[in-house]
Amino acid sequence: MSISKFSLLPLLLLLASCGDNSQQKSEIPDAASVVEVSAPSTDQTFGSFGIDLAARDKTIRPGSDFFRYANGTWLDENEIPADRTSTSMSLIVHERAQERVLSIIEELSAKSGTHGSTEQKVGDYYVSWMDTDALNQKGVSPLKPDLDRIRNLEDVSDLTAEFGRLHYVNGMSPIIHSIRVNPENPDQYIANISLGGIGLPDRDYYLEDSKRFKDIRESYLEHIAEMLSLTGYEDSKKGAEEILALETRIAEHQWVRADRRDRDKTHNPMTVNELKDCYPGFDWDLFLRSGTYSDLTELNVSHPDVITQLIELVNTTPLETWQVYLTYHMTSNNASTLSEAFDDANFRFWGEVLRGQEKQLGRWKRGVSRVGAKNGLGEALGQIYVKRYFPESSKLQMQTLVENLRSAYGERIDALEWMSDETKIEARAKLAAFRAKIGYPDQWQDLDSIQIHKGDLFGNTRAIRKFFEDYDVARINKPTDREEWFMTPQTVNAYYMPPFNEIVFPAAILEPPFFDPNADDAVNYGAIGATIGHEMGHGFDDQGSKSDAKGVKRNWWTQEDRVAFESLTGRLGDQFSQYEAVPGTFIDGKFTMGENIGDLGGLVVAYRAYKLSLQGKEAPILEGLTGDQRFFLAYAQSWRSKQREEALVQRLKSDPHSPPYFRVNGVVRNVVEWYSAFDVTEEDALYLPPEERVSIW
Repeated sequence: MSISKFSLLPLLLLLASCGDNSQQKSEIPDAASVVEVSAPSTDQTFGSFGIDLAARDKTIRPGSDFFRYANGTWLDENEIPADRTSTSMSLIVHERAQERVLSIIEELSAKSGTHGSTEQKVGDYYVSWMDTDALNQKGVSPLKPDLDRIRNLEDVSDLTAEFGRLHYVNGMSPIIHSIRVNPENPDQYIANISLGGIGLPDRDYYLEDSKRFKDIRESYLEHIAEMLSLTGYEDSKKGAEEILALETRIAEHQWVRADRRDRDKTHNPMTVNELKDCYPGFDWDLFLRSGTYSDLTELNVSHPDVITQLIELVNTTPLETWQVYLTYHMTSNNASTLSEAFDDANFRFWGEVLRGQEKQLGRWKRGVSRVGAKNGLGEALGQIYVKRYFPESSKLQMQTLVENLRSAYGERIDALEWMSDETKIEARAKLAAFRAKIGYPDQWQDLDSIQIHKGDLFGNTRAIRKFFEDYDVARINKPTDREEWFMTPQTVNAYYMPPFNEIVFPAAILEPPFFDPNADDAVNYGAIGATIGHEMGHGFDDQGSKSDAKGVKRNWWTQEDRVAFESLTGRLGDQFSQYEAVPGTFIDGKFTMGENIGDLGGLVVAYRAYKLSLQGKEAPILEGLTGDQRFFLAYAQSWRSKQREEALVQRLKSDPHSPPYFRVNGVVRNVVEWYSAFDVTEEDALYLPPEERVSIW
């Protein structure tokens, strides 16, 4: 996962010191320094060495469908839970982490902590979430001040101010402000102006004429009308039609998905005065002041050619239309903190219709997610989580794996035939500067000023939101904080932070089956090793490669090398664009480019690191499987999952990651060692002629 910006929290930059080139190269371990990580044991989740042998469908040839060969029996025997849109290995690990966090919450809640203590905050926040009787008694009343303010808007100035305060009240606006790290100056934060304004996941939901999307739009109309009715809005059907029409006009102006992730196209710095001159007709001072942005001299405009059209929409759309638009989104965005009538109505569309989810996730699970979130009390819970569930030995073992992957990546860079020595020096420097954060932060965020009160879910949620938004805004004109984490330790995920040039692995993902301290080395390299390589790969994907070792947005490539790189990535994109994930819906190879590069490079580098760890020895045969077979099986099983079709469509339209099936089959068919490991021939469906295989890193 690559993170380029946050709506609530800014990005940070790692300012890594570079020295001369020879120094940078020497910081990467040589191949000889790669060490073994673990030895086989009988004490792990699957079998005697970490592979779920029973999950395989041995009636399938690996070369015909490797994903199903590795996972077919599991796919046949496991159903998606009614309260989920998918089931996967990640879900197993996630639910384990949730249960652990719940036990911590319940333990803290049972203690009589003084007001302001962690025990009091965690307990009262969670209890306020679980007390549905109290929520039902209050109905829509907690939201009434916001709805009244919207209803009393008198002119465009009032509307502009409402757009400006949206981040404090969880509202909606076609123009959005946020704080991020300045890509050209990693030491400072910069305000950012970007686009929003649509409720559905992507512009295609409004603009495509297929039956699927027409049906979704009809359901969206019904949903909007129902939510408006719950607030007491009189002509809810007419209001819903006005909202859909307005959002369709906004969608028409939005960029396509691939352009929205392009760091060149979205980096357009200018002064505040230049903003006013370039985009007249909008009170920028009022907009920014309402968002409590002050002392701004410069900012970035992510989508400059669209701002003028959006300003015209703001000024020409009747105020009454904007009022009903704001009413709906304010209600929908805050529905989970209101009565069950609002919460259930929201789920019927966003869960059932849009994602195919059969029933609402259990309230305790949603409560754990809310209380334990990064923008909740997650770091307070995380401190306890890592003390109980994350042994220091796992952190040390992961550090060894990271350095082994770094070594293998360096070796791969040195061997690239398409890259010049000049660019290799820069690539090596960036690799050497990678910082790995593992398990948990060294410095925890201070949450003392957050006030939580018993029985006030809406107020508690709003107070927490204000805390984080104030925290965010206060960063303006201050040095970047390079120690901050953007995930809690209990999060089952990982990420690469381009402006930090860092890879981050929270404690909860460092668990079987992704990482098993007792598993066979081949398994750990195929699972968590490929994940490490994937996150490193984001530093060298189509967008991450636009930043240097210090995280500064800078072209460090020769022109010839860039052309060669884009030729290779273009071929990979063309491959993935041919995959029809849902009948009539294909993967967007340009939109998913960065993640596909990360997957392919990560697997190749992890394989090389595994081979180096053997130090010239042959891997043992375990239950009839060679080391290479165990490596690729571990990779395929780490991605095993089933997903509802509706959720898969949403993923294809809004998620830059390819579906898991193609993260396996679409990747391994480019890796020569996979062919030899499973005797894949021209007769197999996944076979690619050598000249059509893509090797980038």
